[in-house]
Amino acid sequence: MTFQVSAISIYSADGRIRTVLFKAGQMNIITGDSRRGKSALLNIIDYCLASDDYGIQGATLRNFVRVFAITLVKGDQQLFVARPAPPAKAGAPTTMCVISQAYGAEPPPPPELTFATPLDISKALLSDFAGIDHTLRIPAVRSAKPIPPSVRHALFFCLQKQNEVANPDLLFHGQSEDFHRAAIRAMLPYFLGAVDPERALREHNLRLLRRQLADMENALAAARTMGPASGQARALLTEAIEAGLLAPLPGGHALLTATQVLMGLRRAAVNAVPDASPSGSEDPLTALTEHRRGLRQAHGRARARISNLKRIAQENDEFLGQATEQHARLATLGLLPDPRTTEEEQGGQCPMCGSSTPQPGQIFDLIQQDLARLDSEMTTIGSSTPDIAALIAAEQNTLQELRASLARNQEEIDTLTAGQRFTAGQNDPLRRAAVVQGRISLFLETVARHEQGPQVIDRREDIVVKITELEEQLGTAVQDDRLSSSTSLVSAKIKDKAIRLDLEHRESPIRLDPRALTVVADTTRGPLRLPEIGGGENAMGYHVATMLSLHEWFCEQGSPVPRFLILDQPSQVYYPEDANDGTPVTDRAALLNLYKTIQRTIEALQGEFQVIVMEHADLDEEPFRSAVQARWRRSNGDALVPHDWITDEINEDVTS
Repeated sequence: MTFQVSAISIYSADGRIRTVLFKAGQMNIITGDSRRGKSALLNIIDYCLASDDYGIQGATLRNFVRVFAITLVKGDQQLFVARPAPPAKAGAPTTMCVISQAYGAEPPPPPELTFATPLDISKALLSDFAGIDHTLRIPAVRSAKPIPPSVRHALFFCLQKQNEVANPDLLFHGQSEDFHRAAIRAMLPYFLGAVDPERALREHNLRLLRRQLADMENALAAARTMGPASGQARALLTEAIEAGLLAPLPGGHALLTATQVLMGLRRAAVNAVPDASPSGSEDPLTALTEHRRGLRQAHGRARARISNLKRIAQENDEFLGQATEQHARLATLGLLPDPRTTEEEQGGQCPMCGSSTPQPGQIFDLIQQDLARLDSEMTTIGSSTPDIAALIAAEQNTLQELRASLARNQEEIDTLTAGQRFTAGQNDPLRRAAVVQGRISLFLETVARHEQGPQVIDRREDIVVKITELEEQLGTAVQDDRLSSSTSLVSAKIKDKAIRLDLEHRESPIRLDPRALTVVADTTRGPLRLPEIGGGENAMGYHVATMLSLHEWFCEQGSPVPRFLILDQPSQVYYPEDANDGTPVTDRAALLNLYKTIQRTIEALQGEFQVIVMEHADLDEEPFRSAVQARWRRSNGDALVPHDWITDEINEDVTS
């Protein structure tokens, strides 16, 4: 069970309280003129549900309201949440007031408000009150870490601002933000019930193990000294030879191990500085570049060999499959020689019908020889497959070594280039050699710190075993199947409502696309996404149909999404902005049909779902008339902020 909104309250600077009440499990309509505070209701709820931003607009609210508050109800439980307005031009406060109250209690007076609960704690409390398990971790695209679900994510499916409810490019609240789109894609399966909590935990553990494996390999690579030396070490050895600190090796130093290179660097660091530069020899950069060219050619050849071997293996598998099938057919017909019979016995039988042939003749012998050869070839081809797999594995190891060599070569070139650039201005050979010794000493100090660190224990095998076990437990398509099933059932609900709302393409299959975050109509001319369907009435209708259908599903599945939906002026597609109050301009019947659809959904959910609508329109027909909770008109002087709170003249108020 999760919560609905019972009331919105605002506090003035002198302690007066204005409360707007809502009925749980029903449709609540606040109708009125523009700039009376209707749209601020959605922003107040968003702000009090631990928003990071202060999105409440309007000079009246910003100048004469000091505290915003909401009252949430869940069964016989009630939670009061208040948050102060920030000082002028300051950011949103990071503390809130969260109070558990007796059911039906009124908002507490200002002296009882204590804003001491940090924003993160408040968010966790509100998530708990909604029933969201925020200990889960949900993987999200573009996020290095899995994210825990919270009440903030649930609001994607509870709010529809005035600029969202009929926007064909946006289906969900906050979808215009890049990071919100990634969060919606990640959280929609969770709130639809397509994410198994145990599976999410296993996936989280799998990611941790893969990260541990990568860290372990890096640590082992850093600690490894008997393998090939790093490119930086080899480059410094080359610099030492160029500076005359070491004698050139007869066969070069390309084949030296890491330990041998380090020993050479230690000698270079303490050797006496030569009086003159050694005689010129081949430019080491040229040699490295030439070596790199050879490595790249070898790399290309290895890739080509792997590609050819894989193609041969694939052709072999295809032929073997066909041969096995034909072998089975021949064996079923009894045309292949039975290994239990002798050649004399086979020679006396017809290979086609098995009858005894006292004088078989030459043609019988040929048929038997061909069949025996076919059997032998199929056996030979089948036995060669493991050899091809072994060749592929060997070539892949070679390719991996070549990649490592290329990386070391690039590092050596970069280090040597940097060293030459650093010593380019040093004409004095003694000074140049001293600079090289300084660079070598710095490198050796870094290596010494690694050697003095704790010994790295190779646990890769254990980690790989755990990764394999988790991968087998997770399988591949289980969650995708659950998500497809859920969205398919929700899509059926959307189509039913599209028919009731008389929307375009209602006769075609309608589906919710959880990746593109839109609604798609599969027509005979191809799929049409919401922006392509066209028409403000269609956009608004599919928005409302989708939100109602999702909440139906949330209720049926016991999802922890708060059981309310707030729509800000859905009638905007029927009423132009400059229309007079309540004047039907275009299609009054269509608007009334919209509210009948909303009311039908609420009644079907039997009190578990609440809809709050802010409207310009004011219809006399049911169910609209009975759902009106307040009329904020200039004619009656009513508004969210009472007139007697306004002590100063206001030139502009953008609140609608």
